[in-house]
Amino acid sequence: MYHAMLQNITIYDESHIGKVSNQLEICLTESTISAAELIRKRIYAEVAEFNAHFESSNCFYGLIQPSETERILNGGKVGFKMKANREIDPEKQALLALAAFQKNGFFLLVDDKQVSNLDEMLTLTERSKVTFLKLTPLVGG
Repeated sequence: MYHAMLQNITIYDESHIGKVSNQLEICLTESTISAAELIRKRIYAEVAEFNAHFESSNCFYGLIQPSETERILNGGKVGFKMKANREIDPEKQALLALAAFQKNGFFLLVDDKQVSNLDEMLTLTERSKVTFLKLTPLVGG
């Protein structure tokens, strides 16, 4: 009889200078996962957290900026202030994140090794370091 092994993975968002701006924990049922599925699970977890509290907070701290938001800096954390008090669509956010990955909008590092494509299979343990390296767009460029 097969039993799924649950493991918690901590995901870190870092800037290009190595400063952690956000972290979240996700639960995986398998130790091997594609890069695309890892990105999806991360997006769904952060959107679910926001949507559970969207009526009391209009700031979203996530990987990809939702539409109808403005970028904010709050105590060192980069976030996005919602212009209207509403839930975020997790599937739309996941599609935006996958497209951003393919355009080098952010880098995904697993145990300090860069993941180069969405189909790449990753073997994760609770000790794995998963980092989303956010790139800061240059002003005017």
